[in-house]
Amino acid sequence: MRLGLGYYDHGVLPTSTSCTSATFPTFPTSPTSLENITIRHAVAADVPAILPMVEAICDLHLRWDPDKYGFLPDIKARYENWLPERAADPMSVFLVGETSSPASPQLVGFIVGSTEEEIPIYRVARYGFIHDTWVQPEFRSRGIARRLAAAAVEQFRAIGVPQVRLDTAAANEAARRVFGSLGFRVSASEMLLAL
Repeated sequence: MRLGLGYYDHGVLPTSTSCTSATFPTFPTSPTSLENITIRHAVAADVPAILPMVEAICDLHLRWDPDKYGFLPDIKARYENWLPERAADPMSVFLVGETSSPASPQLVGFIVGSTEEEIPIYRVARYGFIHDTWVQPEFRSRGIARRLAAAAVEQFRAIGVPQVRLDTAAANEAARRVFGSLGFRVSASEMLLAL
């Protein structure tokens, strides 16, 4: 997963968040913020606004580890096809954070994941996997990433998977803090040898 979090979000998710409805409740992003952010299900029409965020994630991860994140040259086109599929797939989670400004709502972040099959040697046969998380730099440190992640976990719970997994780049301690604050723990360490 390419978690584009270069910071730590201090937000708190309210205790009652229903993830079975089409949209999630709107909560203040921080005690001092005047704007509200809505966490809602993404739709195919959101993809053009998300693609620049995808490019930023890919650029960041390529800088962090070009061996691990050696993307194909047409990565934007691949996401342009893949993201609408996630929006339509009831076994996937694709959420956006959007400003609640009636004049001009703006997408400020997203999270996308899918249900994956485990190899047939483990008790857990299916699990949720978070592929990407991003919050635009000017909206960071307001709890948006944590709220997106918490909503994704609840959506995976509604899907019925017993686990949610993710990978983080070795350099991305901020992402580990965000997800750790929701109860995620390190379960394995990936090692890489470029040949």
